[in-house]
Amino acid sequence: MDTTLISTPLHDIHAALGARMVPFAGYAMPIQYPTGIRAEHAAVRIAAGIFDVSHMGEFTVRGPGAEALVQYLTVNDVSRVAVGQAQYSAFCNEDGGVLDDLLVYRFADRFMLVVNAGNRARDWEWVTGHSAGFDVALSDDSDDTALIAVQGPASQRILDPITDIDLGGVGYYRFGEGSVGPGEGVISRTGYTGEDGFELYVPAEAAEAVWNAVSDAGAAHGLTPAGLGARDSLRLEMGYALYGNDLDEEHTALESGLGWIVKLEAGDFVGRDALAAEKARGVRRRLAGIRLTERGFPRPGYPIVLDGEDVGTVTSGVASPSLGEGVALGYVPAAVARPGTGIGIRIRGRIIGAHIQRPPFYTQGSIRR
Repeated sequence: MDTTLISTPLHDIHAALGARMVPFAGYAMPIQYPTGIRAEHAAVRIAAGIFDVSHMGEFTVRGPGAEALVQYLTVNDVSRVAVGQAQYSAFCNEDGGVLDDLLVYRFADRFMLVVNAGNRARDWEWVTGHSAGFDVALSDDSDDTALIAVQGPASQRILDPITDIDLGGVGYYRFGEGSVGPGEGVISRTGYTGEDGFELYVPAEAAEAVWNAVSDAGAAHGLTPAGLGARDSLRLEMGYALYGNDLDEEHTALESGLGWIVKLEAGDFVGRDALAAEKARGVRRRLAGIRLTERGFPRPGYPIVLDGEDVGTVTSGVASPSLGEGVALGYVPAAVARPGTGIGIRIRGRIIGAHIQRPPFYTQGSIRR
């Protein structure tokens, strides 16, 4: 088996910055820099952080049948997406299980689907395999695209001087096309941290120059390189799900807390019948937010306990740097998933007190909706 890791276009920069690199979805990715995860996390909450997320996949769908294909493959209603807007959505299998969560970008002449790195090959096979009968042209542009995220309340102040896009006019989940530093690309007001921020899609060959331009512009604003460790703790404080931990094919979109993006009224899509039937009969389990009431680190795999009985398993957890408390996600029976329900997490043989809480856990973020 080939275990060679793929390097992103920014690998040399990470090495120069002294990043600790780890395998992630087949890529060599920085988990943290010498500043440490807690400092990187705090920088994003207070000022701004810069992340390399170039491992994500980007597919382009063009042609007269582009909207129809994307509508058929995703659970959300893409017909309601305007040019210049992005939409959060998901691919489901015929049973309603989540194959991947993704972003759908609508351009005047095409759609861009941004998928998770670990699912890229399977997603590409899924999209191409369902394209027969649709008048479309498909391309996988992942290797030619770098993705840099600038997240935090200072993000717009950092980027304003180095882009020709009026960022003040770019709303939440909207995007513009233009220059950022020496590169041309797409700047979207999206992110995975709970803070205001932008994601920069630029050609792979321009990645280093764009990173350096953003870093230079951010030096006076406290911009800090941030790795996967901070990305994980930031998203968990918001209760954002991670594919492979909290989302998977074994749990349906409704069980996974994605009911708000499942638009059954939008017409036929893969998995619709199963999800409609599940909605009618009621969901038997749910992905729930959990907040510890005692000190502890709720790691993935730890049992969730109610009245001395195991009722679920933690799928993601962290000792929240911002809150000073443990927060987690995990699947529990629907009746247990009600906010306020008292539960416990078994940590090293001891039951640590907790309760169900609807995310976000951290509510002071700077997202501009």
